[in-house]
Amino acid sequence: MSAITLRDVRKSYGKNEVIHGVDLDVAAGEFVVMLGPSGCGKSTLLRMVAGLEGITAGEIELGGKVVNKLEPRERGCAMVFQNYALYPHMTVAQNIGYALRIAGMPRAERAAKVGKVAESLGLAEFLDRKPGQLSGGQRQRVAMGRAMIREPKVFLYDEPLSNLDARLRVAMRVEIRKLHQRLGTTTLFVTHDQVEAMTLADRIVVMNKGFVEQVGTPAEVYGRPATTYVAGFIGTPGLNLVNGIAHPDTGHVLLPDGQKIAYDRSRWTDVGHGPVKAGFRAERIRTGAGGVTARFDFAEELGAARLVHTLVGSQSVVVQVAGDERMMPGAPVHLIIDPADVQLFDADSGKRLAEREAAVVQARPAPVLASA
Repeated sequence: MSAITLRDVRKSYGKNEVIHGVDLDVAAGEFVVMLGPSGCGKSTLLRMVAGLEGITAGEIELGGKVVNKLEPRERGCAMVFQNYALYPHMTVAQNIGYALRIAGMPRAERAAKVGKVAESLGLAEFLDRKPGQLSGGQRQRVAMGRAMIREPKVFLYDEPLSNLDARLRVAMRVEIRKLHQRLGTTTLFVTHDQVEAMTLADRIVVMNKGFVEQVGTPAEVYGRPATTYVAGFIGTPGLNLVNGIAHPDTGHVLLPDGQKIAYDRSRWTDVGHGPVKAGFRAERIRTGAGGVTARFDFAEELGAARLVHTLVGSQSVVVQVAGDERMMPGAPVHLIIDPADVQLFDADSGKRLAEREAAVVQARPAPVLASA
C-alpha cells in the first residue's frame, strides 16, 4: 500500500488552466472518491496520478516518493477504465494474466494466480470465454481482475460503473467495497454519481471546475457542506437553499415573501444582519399546521417515499413525505422546519458561515433514495 500526496498540482492546456492547485493527502489503505460533474477535472487528476497525463506544476508523491517524471509502469498503480479496455480476441484468463505474461512469469505460476483472482471475483467458470460472451458486470470484473493480479500499491478507478444499468451498478458497488476490505489497497475512485461516492468512500473529494470544494467523510459532506455547491450536489435531493435576510437579534431569516425561518442562535453566533442562504434537508421537514406556507407544485414517486416539490414565494423547496395524499397544484402545504436543522451560507460566496464548534454534532447518515 502507498499513501498518495498531491501538492499544489496544476494542469494547463496552453493558457487554459483546468486544475487549479489541488492539495490532497490520501492515507495508505484509504478509499477516496473524487466526485463532481463532467468537466470538473476529476478524471484529469486521476490520469495525472497514473502518469497518463503530465502535470504543469506541483508534485505527486506515491509512498513518499515524487513520481512526476516516472513512467506509468514505474508508479505501481493499476487502473480500471470506464470502457473496460479488454482485448476482445483474448479469453478471460488471457486478459487477466496478460501483464504477468508480458513480465515473463512461467505459465504454471501465471495460471495459478489467474485462477485465484478469478475465484475471488466469481469468474472461475468464465475463464475460457471471450469478452463478447460476457455481461457488462462480468466484463467489469475481468477489468478489475487484470488490475488486481499485478498486486498494485494503488488502485485507480475512472468511472468504472457508468456503462452499467442501475441494478448492476448496485451489485458492483458491493463487489468493489468487498474487494477493498479484503485487499486494503489505497484506492482513488472517480465518479459523477453522488450515491456511489456516499456508499463507497472513506472520504469524498468534491470537485468543481478544477477546484476542490470540500474533502470529508460522507457524513461530513452531507451534514456540514462547506459551500452551497456541495450542499446542492450531495444528497438525493440536494439541500434546500432559500435566499433571505438574516436577523441575528431574533434568530430568523426573513424570506422575500415576508415569511420567517428560525435558526439556532446558539450555534450561529457570529451571523450578521444581511443577505444569507438558508439550507435544510428535505427529509428533516415535517408537514402540518403552522410553519412556513408553501404551494404544492408536483411530486416525485419513489416507492417508499415521495418528494413533494413546493414553492415558497418563488423559491423551490422539496420535502420528503411518507404519505400518499394527492394535492392539486397551488394547494397550500405547511412546512415545519426545526431551527436546529437550518444551516447558513454566505449569499455571495456560497461559503458556509462560521458556527460555534460546541454546537456542531455528527449528522445522521444520508438516506439513499435513488441512484443518479
